[in-house]
Amino acid sequence: MIYRMIKGSIILGIILGIAVVGAFVYAYNEIALDADQLIDYKPQVSSVILDRKGNHIAYIFDEKHRLYARYDEIPGRVIEALVAIEDTRFFEHKGVNADAIIRAVIKDIQARSFVEGGSTLTQQLVKNKLLTNEKKFARKLKEAILALKIEKSLTKEQILERYLNEIFFGNGYYGIKTAANGFFHKELHELTLKECAILVGLPNAPTTLNPTKYYKRSLGRANSVLYRMKTLGWISQEEYIEAVKETPTVYQAGLARNVAPYITDEVLRQLEDKFSDVRHGGYTIYTTIDLKYQDIAQESLKTTLQNAKKTYPTQGNDKELNGAMVVVENKTGDILALVGGEDYEKSAFNRATQARRQPGSAFKPFIYQTALDMGYNPATQLTDLARTFEYYENGRRKIWTPKNYEGNFKGFLSLRDALVQSRNLATINLVHDIGVSTISRRLAFLDIPDIPKDMSLALGTLSLSPLKMAQIFSVFANNGHMIEPRLVSKMVSKEGLILYETRPKEIANFTRPEQAYLMTDILKDVVRRGTGKKAQVSGIELAGKTGTTNSNVDTWFCGYSPTLETIVWIGRDDNKPIGKKATGGALPTLAFSRFYREILAIEPSLKRSFDIPNGVFRGEANGKSELYTATSPLPQVAVKQDSKIQTEELLNIEEIDSGNYAPPSSNNGLHPKRKIPRPISSDSGTLF
Repeated sequence: MIYRMIKGSIILGIILGIAVVGAFVYAYNEIALDADQLIDYKPQVSSVILDRKGNHIAYIFDEKHRLYARYDEIPGRVIEALVAIEDTRFFEHKGVNADAIIRAVIKDIQARSFVEGGSTLTQQLVKNKLLTNEKKFARKLKEAILALKIEKSLTKEQILERYLNEIFFGNGYYGIKTAANGFFHKELHELTLKECAILVGLPNAPTTLNPTKYYKRSLGRANSVLYRMKTLGWISQEEYIEAVKETPTVYQAGLARNVAPYITDEVLRQLEDKFSDVRHGGYTIYTTIDLKYQDIAQESLKTTLQNAKKTYPTQGNDKELNGAMVVVENKTGDILALVGGEDYEKSAFNRATQARRQPGSAFKPFIYQTALDMGYNPATQLTDLARTFEYYENGRRKIWTPKNYEGNFKGFLSLRDALVQSRNLATINLVHDIGVSTISRRLAFLDIPDIPKDMSLALGTLSLSPLKMAQIFSVFANNGHMIEPRLVSKMVSKEGLILYETRPKEIANFTRPEQAYLMTDILKDVVRRGTGKKAQVSGIELAGKTGTTNSNVDTWFCGYSPTLETIVWIGRDDNKPIGKKATGGALPTLAFSRFYREILAIEPSLKRSFDIPNGVFRGEANGKSELYTATSPLPQVAVKQDSKIQTEELLNIEEIDSGNYAPPSSNNGLHPKRKIPRPISSDSGTLF
């Protein structure tokens, strides 16, 4: 009887053993595919945005911030510390440590619960990447099977590389490179022994050991790691004592902090349509931004707004004053600074790129440039008198009687003074004389949608973003050539391949260099003695134009130095008036001048004066010195001689450039010939 019972037990044990083995083999084959996620390991890796000098702007990612570290990047001390505290026999076992499991089972039985897992580093990697933290036998069995599969397919070094890149270190940091960068602001090769010990101790309890919140706890855990390394003989007594004494600096804000969020958002807007994985592809994105310029622009705008709010206070985010600032390199179109508002945390709306506002008088230079290119001269007399216009809207007759901002008129004044003083009536009469259709066709070269086809274009009633204003104003800052503003210079893969690259792009030649210089000289006068006097900065030539719309809703200053173009807009997001006396000359000019003063302090070699191109001459008109070109000759006076009306140029003509350009010949009649010059666009064809 007893024999039969023993025999039956043996048979039952054999059957159970076969069943267990069969189940193991079945499970091994069933879950082998799960292991491919670690064998063919392709984690999402954060991309990084840099400025033009390689300085960090931001890391971008979807859910997990991870910087990938190859095994050869990881210091040996990190490997030793990790193995010492987590899995001493890592390089000996095949993925599962039987001794550790037996010890863990005994402790679990004694405690009547799961108190110790006995997991190897390979099992921990499997659990973190492929499984859950559920403490059940089935999960532990699957974990062991997967660990064996992983060990069979990968080298120990590959497993460690995956572990140290996959594991969570707290504070939003995935992977040891991310943690070193975030907690210590260091690269892996810069870590001290104590810092290595802190990091490898974190995955055990990343929340309760977070060194930014529980610094002493993290040091205590690190010291346990160091003691284990000393016990194993992997560090000396002297190294142990020195490391225990060390108290590393831990940073609250990691380098993942976005130092220029408006720029980061704009980079993503430009690249997400082209690269769907831009946030997690591990790319390095180089921008044209100079963070020194960005910081100065941000502070200049913020200080101006804070001071202005004392004069024009209003409660409510949409009603409070806000603004935007764009700084562009004249020759290349590279955006050096882009500020979309006073405070990104209060409003992520990027006013530099997304806002569409009326430029007002800041648009006048384009009308005056058209006149200059038709043969007008800065000394040409314009009519500054009131005029009434009749028009029909929806079949109803309407009357428009524009007026100057000052409420008066001066009769006649030169083209230069009309623009320097921003006289509305003189501009409107100029548009009327030239013709709206003529000006509209010329302005089509600016690539502006919805240009008004009526007299209102004289007062800048179209809608443009500050970035678009930077683009079109480049025709003055860049010798007549319109350059497309550029933010992203290139994007490089983690393998070092250039996937996307841009070059400075010229959109059109709006006018010739000598004609553009006539406008620059007038706009220099706007700053010296006109509506933009508050934009002056000692020691550098600046040119620009103020803009103020009806009821003081929008205020602008669009200006440039010999190398930099700067656009400033200030207003309210709800399109309500700022307040009385809030003009382009009173508000944005202050941010503009502050910016250039600060830039000169850090860039003393910045070019200070404008170059005068060939073909520009100086003469005298109405007793005043004035510039002229072949296209824009000085006004002429009638001289009666031998019963014939002849013309002669005014006296004291001298060439003011270094070339050998001959002065323009006289034109018959009292006014210069007003013809549009030959087309000056990069496209073929005629202008009209």
